Amino acid sequence: MREAVFLAAAQLTSLFGMAWLALAMQSHWEQVRNDALLPKTAVRLRTQGAFMLAISLGFCLTADHASMAALVWVMGLAASALAIAFALTWKPQWLRVMA
Repeated sequence: MREAVFLAAAQLTSLFGMAWLALAMQSHWEQVRNDALLPKTAVRLRTQGAFMLAISLGFCLTADHASMAALVWVMGLAASALAIAFALTWKPQWLRVMA
């Protein structure tokens, strides 16, 4: 049960990290917010995204041994990137709360 909680937290933080990294791009920011992305905001979003991905790796390492945790983390990154890509394509306003 404990591992499942850590893996769910890893997936959630990975999703947030990918969303912030996507929003750090000018085109995605305009798609979600309809205004210009300020350089300071882009740096903050990239930093937050990288930090959340690192936390996601920490959750995976807490849940499993290192070789399995790395595999699960990479698969979680791919799933999160796909989910954010679909959200940006289908309903970009869902990411407005992240911006």
